[in-house]
Amino acid sequence: MSDIGSGPYGTVRDAVVLVSAGHIEWIGHEADAPEGAVSSARETIDLDGGWVTPGLIDCHTHLVFGGTRAVEWERRLGGVSYEEIAHQGGGILSTVRATRDASLDELVRSARGRLGRMIDFGTTTVEIKSGYGLDLETELRMLEAACSVRDTGVTVSPTLLGAHALPPEFANDRSAFVDLVCNEMIPQAAAARLADAVDAFCEGIGFTPAECERVLHAGSEAGLAGRLHADQLSDLGGGALAARAGARSADHLEYTSEAGARAMGEAGCAAVLLPGAFYFLGETQKPPIESFRSHGVPLVVATDANPGSSPTTQPLITLNQACVLLGLTPAEALAGMTVLAARVLGFDDRGVLRAGLRADLACWAIDDPSELSYWMGGAPASAVVAGGHRLR
Repeated sequence: MSDIGSGPYGTVRDAVVLVSAGHIEWIGHEADAPEGAVSSARETIDLDGGWVTPGLIDCHTHLVFGGTRAVEWERRLGGVSYEEIAHQGGGILSTVRATRDASLDELVRSARGRLGRMIDFGTTTVEIKSGYGLDLETELRMLEAACSVRDTGVTVSPTLLGAHALPPEFANDRSAFVDLVCNEMIPQAAAARLADAVDAFCEGIGFTPAECERVLHAGSEAGLAGRLHADQLSDLGGGALAARAGARSADHLEYTSEAGARAMGEAGCAAVLLPGAFYFLGETQKPPIESFRSHGVPLVVATDANPGSSPTTQPLITLNQACVLLGLTPAEALAGMTVLAARVLGFDDRGVLRAGLRADLACWAIDDPSELSYWMGGAPASAVVAGGHRLR
C-alpha cells in the first residue's frame, strides 16, 4: 500500500519507514534510506520480514450502544426474519431502549472496550454512528460518547444517524419525527461539533426516499457530509438518491439496480460494502459488484459493527468475508479498508504509505498481504501506530 512500490499492493520489499512529528518522513528501500536515520532513531520496530500497511480505516460502525440482541439472534435462528422482529418492536428499537437507559459513562466504557479490540487488529481510524437514541438527548449523548473514545489514540469521525428507525412515541406522526431530526438534532449536533456527517436508513422498515432526502439536505445545509444506508433489503433507489444528494457513500446496497450503480459512478459516490451484515442476516442477494466495477464505483469495506446485524469488532474477518462472500480480490478488500475508506470519511492524509502523510501504520507478522484476507480472523497486529504514537 505504497505509492512507490509495485504490484496490486504497491509493495516495497526490504523497506524502511521513517516517522517524525506524527508523519511519515521517508519511505523506501532500506539501502536507500538517509544515512544514519535508522541507527539514530529514538525507537525502532523490527518486523523481521513482516509487513507494514496503512492503519485500517473502518468507515461504518455503530460502536456506541447499550445491551445486546443475542436473544433476537436466537429467534432468527429459529426462522423469524429480521423484518418480523422489527415490526414486533424488536430490532433497532430494542437497542434504543437499552441505550436510552445507559449513562454517558456506561456508553463510553462499553464503546472503549469494543474499540480496543479493533485497535488490536490494526484499526487506527473509525467512524461511529449514533442512531440508537432517536430522541434529541440520547442522540447527542451517543455522539458525545463517540467523541470521548478519542482518548484511545484512534481518530474518531462521528456521524448523526437520527433517522435510523421511527421511535414508538412518533408512531402516528412520521413527519414530526423527521422535523425533529432536521430542525433540532442536526443543527445542534453541528453547532456542538459532535458530528462530521449525517446518515439515514432508506428502507421499508426505515424511512422513505423523500424523508431521507430531507435529512441529507438538512445535513448539507448544516455543513455535514452525507451518508446513506441504502438498498439493503429492497430497491428503493437509495443508491441513486445518495448520488443525487451528493452523499459520500451509499452503504449495504444488496438490491441496488444497474441505474443506481451508474448514478453512483457518475457522481463519485462510493459503495460501502458490509459483508458482516450480509453474513449474519443470512442474506442471499449480493451487492452488484460487477456493476459497481463497470461504472467505476469505489468499493469500500467496513465492519458495520453493531449489536443486531453485524456483532463483530474484527476487521480481518470482514476482509475475508468481502472476498469469500462478495467476490472482492484481497487487494480490493484491503484498499477498501484503507485508502478508499479514508476518502469516504473525507481524510486525504492517510490510507496509503507516502512521505508527508499521517503516520498511521499497522504491522503484521505475515508473509504476504493477501494473508490479511486469507486467514479467517488472523492474528492481531504485531504493532499499531497512530499519528506517530504506538498504540500496541
